[in-house]
Amino acid sequence: MAEKKAEEATSQINNEETAEGQENVEETDLGPFVIIIGQQMPSSFFMFQFKNVEYSSGRNKTFLCYSVEEEGAECRKTEGYVEDEHTTMHAEEAFFTDVFKGCDGKLKYSIIWYVSSSPCAPCASKIVAYLKQSPNVCLTIFIARLFMWEEPEIQQGLKLLKAAGCRLRIMKAPEYNYCWNTYVENEGEPFAPWEDLPTSSSAYERILNDILQHA
Repeated sequence: MAEKKAEEATSQINNEETAEGQENVEETDLGPFVIIIGQQMPSSFFMFQFKNVEYSSGRNKTFLCYSVEEEGAECRKTEGYVEDEHTTMHAEEAFFTDVFKGCDGKLKYSIIWYVSSSPCAPCASKIVAYLKQSPNVCLTIFIARLFMWEEPEIQQGLKLLKAAGCRLRIMKAPEYNYCWNTYVENEGEPFAPWEDLPTSSSAYERILNDILQHA
């Protein structure tokens, strides 16, 4: 039954891929070899990279939008995004090394990520290790697309993230709207969702729940 549900969910996502076969895909650019950190990204980047289709043609990098709330005498909040530009370090790892560097063990932190695709197996392992050594950090990850979700090592990585206390969710319309208004240079324009956004979100949600329920 679980396999049948996963197949049905995959079919729904694949239908969007077929309908969008003529989409203009951004050219592959293998440089520069840097981590990009900023406050807001161009709207075209967001609409392309965060589109919740299954295929990844042209989507060969990870965009990670983050919100960090520091709970202490004064609650402080910082927001921005990280993009890995074909580097050996992925955006997830770069967040901990280049953005969230001053973790105070006496304070509690609530971190929310909105990622264009779910973590690969090595990144999942690094996130798990960080959470285990930082019990004062609470991490929630909202995911636009599931990366290679049929691979056993990817599924295991997602299960380990859940076991480490990381909350995994699929991005839906409210999260897309929030990201559009917070992390995107939208020039005052409202977010215009594509037709199959809700269908694809629901399909990915069923797949993710099926993976995590068999942890």
